[in-house]
Amino acid sequence: MCGRFTQYEPRSHYIDVLSPDREFAGGIDDIPIGRYNVAPGTRVLILNQRDDKIFLDPVNWGYQPAWAKESKRPPMINARVETVATSRMFRPLFEHGRALVMADGWYEWKKDPADPKIKQPYFLYHKSHSPLFFAAISRFHPDALEVPDDDGFVIVTAASDEGLLDIHDRRPLVLEPSDALEWLDCDTSPQRALEIAQMQSEPPSEFQWHPVNKKVGSIRNNGSELIEPVGDPRI
Repeated sequence: MCGRFTQYEPRSHYIDVLSPDREFAGGIDDIPIGRYNVAPGTRVLILNQRDDKIFLDPVNWGYQPAWAKESKRPPMINARVETVATSRMFRPLFEHGRALVMADGWYEWKKDPADPKIKQPYFLYHKSHSPLFFAAISRFHPDALEVPDDDGFVIVTAASDEGLLDIHDRRPLVLEPSDALEWLDCDTSPQRALEIAQMQSEPPSEFQWHPVNKKVGSIRNNGSELIEPVGDPRI
């Protein structure tokens, strides 16, 4: 996953699909979020569960614990499902900070086999155009007056196969609503959460894609035209 996605529908659009009968803390409005080019290093609305209630909180996309910062390792934006439950960096977040990222689709850049410097962006989304729920892990302090430097979240990714491999070799882990709620639940054991991540994510065959304008490469651009198909892809 290259590191861009969209979150442009109203909060209610995602919540109504995820679980219309669950109790959510805070207001769920019908105002479009309007983000067509969500980039790492920005604060993003993520779903998390605390005290049997589901919250929406803005959290920085990217995670860099103190020890990683001291060793000059850059912030991570993704975690591989193959190691998310065992790695030094991500295991604490996997066990105690599972979250969901609401999305409509994500972007990938396909490289020209003859010249890797030439890349064509694509927008990927569910065939049904339904909301997506990316599995994520996080560490943050919602009640802190000042946001700690090491607060943040990462999106869990899996290997691509079927047609998706032609676009990129990794993909975000997308969960169906029932699995997404179980992933989020504080009572779900790490063992069960890993099983959900490894065995129950949406298969690549459920997604489709089309080429889009290269303007998506600049975070200064954030209009709905970014997800429109183009008729003359470079690759």
